[in-house]
Amino acid sequence: MRPVVLSERLRAVAGMVTTGNRVCDVGCDHGFVPIYLVQQGISPKVLAMDLREGPLRAAREHVEAYGLGGQIATRLSDGLHNYDIGEADILICAGMGGGLMQRILDAEREKTDSFRELILQPQSEIEGFRRFLRENGYGIVDEEILEEDGKFYQVMRAVPEQKESTANSGEIRETVTVGGTVADLPIDELCKLRDRYGPILLKKRTPVFLSYLEREAVLFREILENLHAQGLHEEKRRRRYEQIEALLRDNERVRHM
Repeated sequence: MRPVVLSERLRAVAGMVTTGNRVCDVGCDHGFVPIYLVQQGISPKVLAMDLREGPLRAAREHVEAYGLGGQIATRLSDGLHNYDIGEADILICAGMGGGLMQRILDAEREKTDSFRELILQPQSEIEGFRRFLRENGYGIVDEEILEEDGKFYQVMRAVPEQKESTANSGEIRETVTVGGTVADLPIDELCKLRDRYGPILLKKRTPVFLSYLEREAVLFREILENLHAQGLHEEKRRRRYEQIEALLRDNERVRHM
């Protein structure tokens, strides 16, 4: 059979996997990422798990059709519930909301902490998800952003690291260089920007990332215009205006770094 062809988003996920490691794919859907990883020689063995019977059955059929049953195992599992520590080196968790992914990672921390790397692609609540990783001892070591069918996707690789205390972080400043510009920022502000936009994406500043920032700025301006047109007499509407105004200022700061 022909090699599996992945979407750009899923290729970015697979591309984050360090070659030679065993992989556990939670939420494997129809199993195409596990098949791709084995076909391309990226991973020698993959455990494909999903909560739903239908997609897992489809994944099993695809694995068998490609003759990869000896290298890819399928298993019904709610998150990591049916995973045993030591079965894989790398965890893939992609294509879900950030809140759901956080619950999966946090539900069985001993299992989550046993992986060398986490390849993650949250579909929503990305700022909160990055904050969860940072506050729970995971460092983001690589990130990619891509646009597919008019939507932006962010993929990250995180590794366990020693958790550092952030107490009194607002009293500490750090000098950083982003896009050739030196900035002296309080640590809490820097953490906020890194959580929102990605610590590695801020350094890479790829054309897709800059396009994402521009589109976000346009959206914020449109919201501000609509709120202003409706009037800011109501407290709720005024607070919303101030929130969006603050987000736009952060966006402009990052764009001009």
